Amino acid sequence: MQAIILAAGMGRRLGELTKENTKCMVPVNGVRLIDRLLGQLSQLNLNRIIIVVGYKGKELRDYIDSAYLSPLTSHHSPLKIEFAENPIYDKTNNIYSLSIVKDKLQEDDTLLIESDLIFSDRLFPMLLDNPYPNLALVAKYESWMDGTMVRLDEDQNIVNFVSKEAFDYADVNSYYKTVNIYKLSREFLQHQYVPFLDAYTKAVGNNEYYENVLRIISMLNSHNMKALPIGNERWYEIDDKQDLDIAEAIFADDQDVLRKYYGRFGGFWRFPQMLDFCYLVNPYFPSKRMKDELRSNFDTLLTEYPSGMKVNTLIASKCFGVSEPYIVPGNGAAELIKVLMESLSNLSPLTSHHSPLKIGFIRPTFEEYPNRYDKDSQVTFVPQNEDYRYTADDVMAFFGDKDIQTLMVINPDNPSGNFIPKVDVLRLAQWCEDKGIRLVVDESFVDFSIDYTTNSLLSDEILETYPHMAVMKSISKSFGVPGLRLGILASADKALIAQMKKEVSIWNLNSFAEFFMQIYNKHEKDYQKACEKFVTERDSFERQLRTVPFLRVIPSQANYFLCEVLPPYTAKEIVIYMLRHHNILTRDCSLKPGLDPNKQYMRIAVRNHEDNTRLVEALKLFSK
Repeated sequence: MQAIILAAGMGRRLGELTKENTKCMVPVNGVRLIDRLLGQLSQLNLNRIIIVVGYKGKELRDYIDSAYLSPLTSHHSPLKIEFAENPIYDKTNNIYSLSIVKDKLQEDDTLLIESDLIFSDRLFPMLLDNPYPNLALVAKYESWMDGTMVRLDEDQNIVNFVSKEAFDYADVNSYYKTVNIYKLSREFLQHQYVPFLDAYTKAVGNNEYYENVLRIISMLNSHNMKALPIGNERWYEIDDKQDLDIAEAIFADDQDVLRKYYGRFGGFWRFPQMLDFCYLVNPYFPSKRMKDELRSNFDTLLTEYPSGMKVNTLIASKCFGVSEPYIVPGNGAAELIKVLMESLSNLSPLTSHHSPLKIGFIRPTFEEYPNRYDKDSQVTFVPQNEDYRYTADDVMAFFGDKDIQTLMVINPDNPSGNFIPKVDVLRLAQWCEDKGIRLVVDESFVDFSIDYTTNSLLSDEILETYPHMAVMKSISKSFGVPGLRLGILASADKALIAQMKKEVSIWNLNSFAEFFMQIYNKHEKDYQKACEKFVTERDSFERQLRTVPFLRVIPSQANYFLCEVLPPYTAKEIVIYMLRHHNILTRDCSLKPGLDPNKQYMRIAVRNHEDNTRLVEALKLFSK
């Protein structure tokens, strides 16, 4: 058997990365694509490898000659490598690159591979161990995929190659993407593919794709080409910088993989098969009916400008039941957190002096707040118990003799899940009023708490009773719409709200977020049902997690559990195992400020029952 690698393309979409070299010379996590591919091929006992070069072909040949073929410099096992050149690579497509080696194609069984791929070491053995002589590796369609799709029958015969022009989003559930790795028999190449290749290029030209020839053959109902689905095996096609970034995350080594994933701060929909137990959203809302309403207005929302701050304040007031002068909507709570912390840093609203302003924080907590404030001006309370529980009385006792101007409380807290009942939060608010301390309460997770319908602080009456309290709420979390980027801040301190509105953009919300607030009240009963269903599922999930022998589960009234990982295991090894072996992403919290540095911790989000059960079953396999 031989291998033919198509490496003539220019890779324009990779920009400066391919200015001096062709695509297969681009490194992924420090290893060039061509080196990874040749290393995999070296394990297959091939008769030869033929590389079709074009753009920057000399540079590629010189590199391979030096690294693989020179007896003086090569540190690799000997490979028989030949080259063929596409001199008009800038005017043709890959069908011409393949036609250049059509004679060699007919001399042996062939692995046909495109050079811009990175894939699991298991793919070649999977292909070669399958007895069928003509196979295309395929993957179930996912949103990131582009290029040639195929349809299969029940016997895995390829019955149609779907071109880009014929692609229909209504049919994606029936599509598979070609991985661009094929096993083709000498007989098939001699008697079918090459004759059709000749006829096709004469009739249509050279600026086409070699898959078009396979498409014609498949239409003859000959069933000479089968597909081999790769299941959950890793692979990626690298066409641009975004592809490279994702590929580096998927194929990172154990020392770097968590940094590659966590550093994305979301965007995990780019990994469609991965279960995300890091980010914290309601699994039961929005309802299908609400999604349908959003979907039916998609064209208008996409092509029309959103309203400005004045109208969106009115809509937020209607949606969340707070008077307009008391509320400011934001492009996610993150925008409002930034502006709020900068405002608090500049001048305390309750005093007229410019001396260093101290803020009280309770740790462990959501680090976005302290990260936005001067470290030397922070006063930190860390509960001295293994579950990181604290009450309003604990907070008042600790900060009673501290010179702070602002107190930051997240309720329920993240990651501990600690919850202060509303009656006690109001006692704390009065205490802050009496001492001239601004209280900021982030209640982004409060709708996950037991009796959530009575726990929110968002009402004019409460805000007016405690005028120096500010209430932050991220709509991403309990409402399950992080993609909309929506949050609110509410306070009866009109001067603070007015200042916040000046600091954010007049068009800080997109049309989808605005429309969500516009229609929410019609769907409020569904939201209440979703929250009730969530509380039930959280209880069930907690019981399941407690059956995992190496986890100590800390009670929570949020949509996550902080779990202590018991010796001899570490959180990092469990998180990496879950990602590598089960495609489940969880959060290693061991280095989070405020947590005991001598212990190991994970934070695990609550998803729906099916996903939660899958996670627990995967965790139990780790200890076996």
